[in-house]
Amino acid sequence: MKVLAAFFRLIRWPNLVFIALTQVLFEFCIYRSIYPVVNADGSEISRFILLMLASVLIAAAGYIINDYFDLNIDQVNKPDKVVVNTIISRRWVIFWHMFLSLLGLFFTVSALPMNDYWHLVLANLASIILLWFYSTTLKKQLLIGNVLISLLTAWVILVIFFSKYPLSIHSLLLADKNEVRFFRYAILYASFAFVISLIREVVKDMEDREGDRKYGCRTMPIVWGLNASKVFVAVWVIVLVAVLGILQVYVIPFGWWHSALYCLLLIILPLLWVLRQLYRANSAEDFHQISTVIKLVMLTGIVSMFFFRIYLVH
Repeated sequence: MKVLAAFFRLIRWPNLVFIALTQVLFEFCIYRSIYPVVNADGSEISRFILLMLASVLIAAAGYIINDYFDLNIDQVNKPDKVVVNTIISRRWVIFWHMFLSLLGLFFTVSALPMNDYWHLVLANLASIILLWFYSTTLKKQLLIGNVLISLLTAWVILVIFFSKYPLSIHSLLLADKNEVRFFRYAILYASFAFVISLIREVVKDMEDREGDRKYGCRTMPIVWGLNASKVFVAVWVIVLVAVLGILQVYVIPFGWWHSALYCLLLIILPLLWVLRQLYRANSAEDFHQISTVIKLVMLTGIVSMFFFRIYLVH
């Protein structure tokens, strides 16, 4: 039982649930609201489930290999949470990384016809490879690792969008009104996922700076310093709050009062709290608290997709 609990901790099961929830909401609250009637034979659902499983498995493999290469740093930053080589041996950790990666790739191939969607299979393969290089090298570099993880977070949404349309010039030129609208919503949520993930990644680097410095990492707080990193995060938070505020002003005339209030209370105000606390934060505990609130904002932001189910259908 101890090994099983350690394994679920290793793969970050709450994050995997979050990935699955994001894709379920995007599929059923946005895509199905725009296209209420799709493939009555259930092939669309099967494709979505396989693609969702692929995303979850590839992410799990990424978390595993990250902990494998972060063993020394984690023993400094969070010694009580180390799983690799304390509960699960390094050999088994590598096995599970390889197994889950291959299984994720297999589900990707099973979900998508290679003739029309070969680019998505290659994209998920690239995700596996990039997660390996992130864990070995890129996460120790200034900003590169942060941007990569943020792009892969956005990909969780974009992979579902691109799975709906084959890659062809013909389909792009003949895009109808619904396809354009679906594209806008995909870009909206993918952009939110990218920015909020980038903010959280830099805050986590501030939290982990002592262990990172000890093992030669060149993360932003180490290279630029804590104050400059705070300014970087603050600028992105302000940009995000401004864009979200503008979007609420835009949707209110359409009668989206409930979504505007939801966004104000559960997304914008917590981000303003983050901005305020960021100025005061100095210890790892302070940054951990900020990181936790940002993660909750990621959740409330993604859950806001539910309003599209209400307003687009009715």
